[in-house]
Amino acid sequence: MIKNPPEKFDPEKVYHIYAKDRCLYHNLNVEDFIEKWEMLNIMVGILKTDYQTDDLSYESIGSGMGYPNGTKTWVEPAGDDSY
Repeated sequence: MIKNPPEKFDPEKVYHIYAKDRCLYHNLNVEDFIEKWEMLNIMVGILKTDYQTDDLSYESIGSGMGYPNGTKTWVEPAGDDSY
């Protein structure tokens, strides 16, 4: 049984996936998050590992620095070059 996240996905957010206290994936966009979340839930259920499906968790973070895939356009501040 796949543990489904309870929220509607916001394309402006990035997602981190954890197994217990270890970050397995960070800064995933929605499509990558859904794919990896389903894969991990299936793998943990089928393979003999130290993890249970209850050990998997995630968090969503609003967009900002480090936005995945370079899709966020940053505007240079006014003034002279910084170099």
